[in-house]
Amino acid sequence: MMRFSGAGRTAAALAAATLLASACSATGETGTRAGGPSPADPPAATQATGDATKAPSAALAPFYTQKIAWAPCKDGFQCGKLEVPLDYANPSGDRIKISVIRLPATGKQRIGSILLNPGGPGGSGVEYARAAKTVLTPNIVSRFDTVGFDPRGVGESAPVHCLSGPQLDKFIGLDGTPDDSAEVKALAKGAKEFAEGCEAKSAKLLPHVGTADAARDMDVLRAALGDQGMTYLGKSYGTYLGAVYADLFPNKVRALVLDGAIDPALAPVPTVNAAQARGFEVAFRSFLADCFNQTSCPFSPRTTDAALAQLSTLLKTADQHPLRNNTGDNRKIDESWTTLGIVTALYDKRSWPVLRTALGQAFRGDGTTLLRLADILVDRHQDGRYSNQTEANMAVNCLDHPYPRDTAAYENAARAAQQESPHFGAYVMWGSLPCEYWPVKPAGTDKPLKAAGSPPILVVGTQRDPATPYEWAKALASQLSSGVLLSYDGDGHTAYRTGSSCVDAAVDRYLLTLTTPTSGTLCPKVT
Repeated sequence: MMRFSGAGRTAAALAAATLLASACSATGETGTRAGGPSPADPPAATQATGDATKAPSAALAPFYTQKIAWAPCKDGFQCGKLEVPLDYANPSGDRIKISVIRLPATGKQRIGSILLNPGGPGGSGVEYARAAKTVLTPNIVSRFDTVGFDPRGVGESAPVHCLSGPQLDKFIGLDGTPDDSAEVKALAKGAKEFAEGCEAKSAKLLPHVGTADAARDMDVLRAALGDQGMTYLGKSYGTYLGAVYADLFPNKVRALVLDGAIDPALAPVPTVNAAQARGFEVAFRSFLADCFNQTSCPFSPRTTDAALAQLSTLLKTADQHPLRNNTGDNRKIDESWTTLGIVTALYDKRSWPVLRTALGQAFRGDGTTLLRLADILVDRHQDGRYSNQTEANMAVNCLDHPYPRDTAAYENAARAAQQESPHFGAYVMWGSLPCEYWPVKPAGTDKPLKAAGSPPILVVGTQRDPATPYEWAKALASQLSSGVLLSYDGDGHTAYRTGSSCVDAAVDRYLLTLTTPTSGTLCPKVT
């Protein structure tokens, strides 16, 4: 699985989980491993050429002076295309088009545009912006044009393609916790086939889908929107994209909110993957603490040790004897799909009720609800089609970071992670294996980002965030020369618009007035 996706996928998972919970209630039932989506591949800073703080070169001027031809695209939104160079080192060469959407400010006191990124990498900013009235408060929707874009390689913006739907089913279902050399070889074979598929279908794109290129596209978009400074909300991987933008264009920053932050100084294998696995273990324990107080909790006896043992038994059983699949698509709900379904619901505590239902069914041998949850996170549709989220996620991650090129390194790291995080450690660690075989050399290094000269940047961290651990938010805020940390005593991935009026008020005040909270402010737990 790759690392897990960002807040945009979480929002979708939450909505779908609600529907799943309703369906289960109606029937009387009482949210990068090979394949999975991945939380932000905590990306190291991609190397950029030239000095981005200077005025655009003559060769880039046509891109910076372009006007987007907006056209209505339902529900008051406008859609258009932004033209950018495929290779910023050769702006007179091939061009690609970036898909853009905006919802004009609903009020009369418009400030400018706010650009959104939901995470991933691989999450669609176009889809995320369509949920503007959910992901932003009414005050922000009133004062800003809400703008989303699919980063290059994603969705409708020169998308990376690697595998067919059935091939992705097989890839995601690979045994991500191999127990012997034969299973390691099978996993490595699948990882290599994924990388080869990307090269076969997207070779021209692969060297140019890194985060630094996407950040440069953002600045072209800023100019095309007519904004002197960038106002931005990035979640999960979107925090890394925002930090790279600030590092490249510190004098173009107006206000950046980086929610569910990534520490760009950490190596993905083993450090980032190990931290993420620990995060999911912590999140599952938080889920258990809540579950024990619910009548529908499927664990018995209701003690943490007994419940964790029951989870271990479920995963081991699914590894040897797949759970029942009532969807009719004939996929085997093995340990990988089971783990992925559990992880989906851990992104947001509002998905915990459906996780209780899904686990209760799984303990009786039925993995259908867990499979449906997993499909949400990898963006698989009922007809077997996938978005290109999984492929884009891997393509960006493998280009942004130096990864080990030796299977033994992953095997050793997975063994260590499993000792520390017995339910998620190996699964998360093996998820980056396709990068061992990636056909393009990494363009980045893992290093701190300072954004020297930038105005204040607000970093938001949730103390029990499963996908981007709280310590990453503290690290990013300290690395940025003008970083300000806002903390939330909460569960789930990201904080803004997840239920804390304290977080929402602080973020809105910053976006509207450029007034930051005192660094280190802690918003209380919502009960």
